[in-house]
Amino acid sequence: MQRSLAAGAVCTMSWKLSTSAGTCRIVGLALAFSAVAAPAQESLLAPEVEVTGHYEFGIGTSDAASAGAVTAKRIETRPVLREGEVLETVPGLIVTQHSGDGKGNQYFLRGFNLDHGTDFAISVDGMPVNFPTHGHGQGYADAGFLIPELIGRIDFGKGPYFASQGDFSSAGYADVSLANTLGEGLGKVTLGRFDYRRGLLVNAPELADGTLLYAFEYQEYDGPWDNPNDYRKLNGVLRYSRGSSQSGFSITGMAYRGDWNASDQIPQRAVDQGLIGRFGAIDPTDGGESSRYSLSVRTFDQMDDWGWKVDAYALRYKLNLWSNFTYFLDDPVNGDQFEQADSRTVVGLHPRATFFHGLGASDSATTFGAQLRYDEIGNVGLYTTRARQRLGVTREDKVEQASAGLYAENTTYWTGWFRTVAGVRADFYRFDVNSNIPENSGQLSDEIYSPKLSMIFGPWAKTEYFANVGYGFHSNDARGTVITVDPGSLTPVDRVDPLVKTRGEEIGVRTEIVPGLQSTLAYWRLKMDSELLFVGDAGATEASRPSERRGVEWSNHWIFAERYLFDVDLAWSRARFTDDVLEGDRIPGAIEKVASVGVSVVDVGPWSGTVLLRHFGSRPLVEDNSVRSGATTLVNLRAGYRIDRRWNVGLDVFNLFDRKANDIDYFYESQLAGEGAPVEDVHFHPVEPRHFRVTLSGRF
Repeated sequence: MQRSLAAGAVCTMSWKLSTSAGTCRIVGLALAFSAVAAPAQESLLAPEVEVTGHYEFGIGTSDAASAGAVTAKRIETRPVLREGEVLETVPGLIVTQHSGDGKGNQYFLRGFNLDHGTDFAISVDGMPVNFPTHGHGQGYADAGFLIPELIGRIDFGKGPYFASQGDFSSAGYADVSLANTLGEGLGKVTLGRFDYRRGLLVNAPELADGTLLYAFEYQEYDGPWDNPNDYRKLNGVLRYSRGSSQSGFSITGMAYRGDWNASDQIPQRAVDQGLIGRFGAIDPTDGGESSRYSLSVRTFDQMDDWGWKVDAYALRYKLNLWSNFTYFLDDPVNGDQFEQADSRTVVGLHPRATFFHGLGASDSATTFGAQLRYDEIGNVGLYTTRARQRLGVTREDKVEQASAGLYAENTTYWTGWFRTVAGVRADFYRFDVNSNIPENSGQLSDEIYSPKLSMIFGPWAKTEYFANVGYGFHSNDARGTVITVDPGSLTPVDRVDPLVKTRGEEIGVRTEIVPGLQSTLAYWRLKMDSELLFVGDAGATEASRPSERRGVEWSNHWIFAERYLFDVDLAWSRARFTDDVLEGDRIPGAIEKVASVGVSVVDVGPWSGTVLLRHFGSRPLVEDNSVRSGATTLVNLRAGYRIDRRWNVGLDVFNLFDRKANDIDYFYESQLAGEGAPVEDVHFHPVEPRHFRVTLSGRF
């Protein structure tokens, strides 16, 4: 039997491919090692598959109905307001913002308000983006350093069913792979309303039997805010790659720096009373500055019966963030502004190897891997401030956090219509906290084990069926694992468990029985022992209640007449606390309904375009469901005109129908200047009004 290496499956993706969707030929076992495209599941055995469209949802391309891949072609056609929104190509995921554009996005998926990334793992070429024990929130994932034009593909999965995915991945993960080359050089200039300006230069010449890709990006944006966002970003990528999809390496350096004024959520009563407008601010000195510098290496090789792959990375990160969510609630003189600081160095290594072998009369392969990570956090601090000037120290810590994840995964084709993927993870953590409050210093170790099993049946009549079950986890902030007193009041508090177990289950079906249509339907459930969070705004740890989420997802991608692509992604979720308390069982911020409907047209003469409707529904804001957010429905447009082979002009229109809606809503207590007592109120961040951006791009 011929054996080959491929990225999850050997997939040919082409917009004009004439082969009908679902053509599937089992030609042997495939090991997911590819320098060109990071796989969705690296230990998979997969058939060779030819599919059409901008997604890899074809028969045989994944081991769960809710897993797949997004191609660069799809990302190219999608209007993107902020860089992080490229992740909305993951079906059911909503990416918003509650502050200035330089701050990490808010993520919603599968009944979660994921805050800035907890329980949704993001990586770029194997380098994790989520930060544990972060100054602003556990699992903080800022995707602002991404350049959409450099993304080769995005592999994704939802649920804790994948042995290669560890911390923060219980709700899902997205693995972004950068391209090695763009074929030709690319230059772009974009101008838009609200003083939006962007310049991009990318080229990838051949050098020493390889390719040297370089990219430089500059962006600035004030936004519609009464207090201008004044966002300024510098971004650079330098990447050298050599080899083929079977053997080679890449070295990537990335540098990002941004600073901004915040456009944080505002209280509804301040708008109703005419104190500020919808785009106003209570504290105009809120804002932030962040930098991220990284170096990563990926190397891989294949032999006759086995192959190996290694990712290694090192990065330096810094954030200073000034926020004021309660205004004059705690300090009626200076106000409640505070600064959150995070400064760290991170190094990591991820070696893995897959061995092809027999298991009785069946073909099988087994992957062994290790994920090692060390965060040296020189300072993670919380300070009281006024107009960004420090007034006092709430807490200041130095943290060393080390983790080692070991995993094994076996895929076996028992028959031509049945295969299994069985895996197990063992994760080990070591926390060392040195606090300015001696009582909150300490060391702790913990470990957790996570078995996983997937069963795939078919295909029959171009349809396959999935059953998945697995355990996962997320880590808690290291400071909360050794804390003994509240940093503000110095009263005793309880420590939290370092690692929180989750259990997920899913059944699904994927079909291509209708020519040109890839359709998947999944029912899922996820249980959490406890939604443990470190509350960065207060500098204390809070252990919330056990929970259960369940839902249904339906994704459809249909190519009609070769040049037309229709996407319809629908998701419904039910999220509840599972204990019995008087406050109620609703989980604040838990998203319930998501819909994304898009129509794309490519190369109809010189024209291309996409119209995208994006909806996320009303959400409970308190446990008893007495206060709810509104729903948000937006339509965005992208249109392109090809002047000639080298020159293109494009138009993006955001919020096409100028809807007055919100990016995010919260309900909590705050106090404005002049108010004699705290007031419980809805605090919201509005969506931006209708605006446009025009781009001139040239190839060279």
